[in-house]
Amino acid sequence: MKNKSNIDYSLMLPGIIVTLLFSVSLVVNPEKGSAMVNSVFAFITTNFKWSFLLFGLFSVLFLVWLGSSRWGRIKLGAPEDKPEFSDYTWAAMVFCAGIGIAIVYWAFIEPVYYMGGPPLGVEAGSIMAAEWAGVLGQFHWGITPWAIYALPTIPIAYAIHVKRASTLRLSTACKGVIGGRAEGTLGKLINTLVIFAMIGGVGTSLGLAVPLVTALIANMLGIPESFQLQLITLTIFTSLISITVYAGLQKGIAKLADLNTYIAYFLLIFVFIAGPSIYILNLWVNSLGLMFNDFIRLSLWTDPIANAGFPEGWTVFYWAWWIAYAPMMGLFVARISRGRTIRQVVFGELIFGSFGCWVFFAIWGGYAIDVQTSGALDVAKIVSEVGTPGTIIAILSTLPAGKWLIIPIFTILCIVFLATTLNSAAFTLSAQVTKEISGHEEPNKWNRTLWAIFLGVFAVGLLATGGLTAVQLASIVVALPLMPILITMLFSLLKWLKEDYGAQLTPKTVVLETSEIISIDKTSTEAKYS
Repeated sequence: MKNKSNIDYSLMLPGIIVTLLFSVSLVVNPEKGSAMVNSVFAFITTNFKWSFLLFGLFSVLFLVWLGSSRWGRIKLGAPEDKPEFSDYTWAAMVFCAGIGIAIVYWAFIEPVYYMGGPPLGVEAGSIMAAEWAGVLGQFHWGITPWAIYALPTIPIAYAIHVKRASTLRLSTACKGVIGGRAEGTLGKLINTLVIFAMIGGVGTSLGLAVPLVTALIANMLGIPESFQLQLITLTIFTSLISITVYAGLQKGIAKLADLNTYIAYFLLIFVFIAGPSIYILNLWVNSLGLMFNDFIRLSLWTDPIANAGFPEGWTVFYWAWWIAYAPMMGLFVARISRGRTIRQVVFGELIFGSFGCWVFFAIWGGYAIDVQTSGALDVAKIVSEVGTPGTIIAILSTLPAGKWLIIPIFTILCIVFLATTLNSAAFTLSAQVTKEISGHEEPNKWNRTLWAIFLGVFAVGLLATGGLTAVQLASIVVALPLMPILITMLFSLLKWLKEDYGAQLTPKTVVLETSEIISIDKTSTEAKYS
């Protein structure tokens, strides 16, 4: 544990000040500020969509190559280091931190939007539109997002667990390329950008969660929705976050992530059994087949002739969202991955993360598609009339015991899911502004708790002034400058791997039959052969 004097205020204060100044400017002149942010976002998604799409596909190809290569055998830590968390807890923490409330929010409702506006020239509302509705959730929440998340994880993990860096920051993972400038102005600029993106990303999660949970609570209690109820909801969130982040990784965040998965299991199994089980399985298998068959096409489809807006509104938007979240995920997953190999971390994120999202969209999304296509519930009409939170409540109400059992449990899941994500954000932000922290230490408790409280208060201010949507988009805008930073981290990683292991991890290995242990100390890396 580090004490208060270990806080880097030269990084902490600029990050907070930049975020607050931007937010205050939106509050003072909300119409002009929101219009400007929307224009910048539209300009970026329209003119740079090719770069986002290429970056997403590159992330998948690079991670699969890295995990399968000889470098994949390298342990992220000393030879004697063991994983700090069990495989199950590690996977649960990774999934809950990376997806959070968003998967709960969109899994039921997103396929319906796809049916009304499918890609690739498919007719809206047609049978093929329904089939593609099952595909696109699997694609937008599957392999590519988790590859984007894993991209910064490996360089950061290598820097803190192998190179034994004394800071947990993105600039540290760039050190192999930018050298001493990682500690100077360039490094501070990178880290300030990351702090802004992380705070904005948390704002995105809160922007989804607070209206949804408020609507759920109002429905259960039979009371009208109000700003006061939103404040109560946020207070519950902030209290739960503060308590668990104060408890730390082992006693707080890890246990909350485990609890989260058990609640999710119950709801997924319940919907699968109570719903059209065979239909869900058939749709899922069909969706996976179409997705893998057209993976490259979907990954690179820019719609250059018609320019109907689907890539910008969905794929590019999501890739930018994942990139904006990637620093937080990279820092958090790197911290909890000591003792695992590069291969284990890469394929752990790709497989566990993708499969978890596929299950949500297969079961919940499949159920929503069924009630829409069968005529049991006109989901598309309800969305246009009452919005997304009300539509989710309507879908849940069609389930057996929906009102008195499923909606209350679903509400708890939303709260716990968001708390887990914000825990990870508060933990990572506090680590970012700590001057010195090793790969097995945690930032001090007051620092972690302060960030949790700040995130809650910040969200209250944005909700009260209506500036939340603009901050969400602004955080995604920073995805454009983040892409070259992430690429720089990869070059830094490859440079370190060649320096530290280039002569040791040859394609052919000679085995010496001897009981004597040979220790080789090369740069800062320890390698042992027997």
